[in-house]
Amino acid sequence: MNLFSLEGKTALVTGGIHGLGMAMAEGLAKAGAELIITNNVKEPLDEAIEYYKKAGYAATGYVFDVTDEKQAEKQVAAMEAAHGKIDILVNNAGIIMRVLALDMEVADYRKVIDVDLVGPFIMSKLVAKAMVKRKSGKIINICSMMSELGRDNVSAYASAKGGLKMLTKSLATEWAKYNVQVNAIGPGYFATSQTAPIRVDGHPFNEFIISRTPAGRWGDPEDLAGTAVFLASDASNFINGQVIYVDGGILATLGKAANE
Repeated sequence: MNLFSLEGKTALVTGGIHGLGMAMAEGLAKAGAELIITNNVKEPLDEAIEYYKKAGYAATGYVFDVTDEKQAEKQVAAMEAAHGKIDILVNNAGIIMRVLALDMEVADYRKVIDVDLVGPFIMSKLVAKAMVKRKSGKIINICSMMSELGRDNVSAYASAKGGLKMLTKSLATEWAKYNVQVNAIGPGYFATSQTAPIRVDGHPFNEFIISRTPAGRWGDPEDLAGTAVFLASDASNFINGQVIYVDGGILATLGKAANE
């Protein structure tokens, strides 16, 4: 089981202040990793760091915008100086805007692409420089089922997440020879505070997700922890450029027949 140990490792999780990002960060911490958590707003970051420390995890927070290359470069240098090295990068920070394409402002489309695609590129490029030099590192991008499927109202998000899937493959191709593995996790529909209003019995979307998911339920945020630990650990040393979908089986099926 030492293959899955993260003892002595430092894991940087962008946007790991709540929900799925926090669940993955907790999983990494339970496996032994020291956490570095980032956010672009200080107050929620401070609250998250307090939560991690009360839970007994080593955690430090840094405030900056992952889409600002100069800010990010300065902060990554500070992290490496303070922590020695960054062994694991989880590109979790992201946004979504649910707007029909005909109604979406180009500026908003660009903003989603900037945060969800350009941000992971900037962070990966900065952190991988040291990983490549020491010939060791793990990068985990957080994709989505929208990396594979389209939906109305999410054209920008789907564009970014589809691009992030291909960025994952491209970076994996470039850095594999340096023993740097770049993979991704594609979450399905999870029970978080953000989805609470639509998870009530009788809500049409709740019924749709439960019927559309072969597992017959929403995912629990802790369901992502094992996949994050796996991709961050030595157990995945020969896995590169892959997207692991943690979706209860949605992408494996067309769904139930109308008469079922």
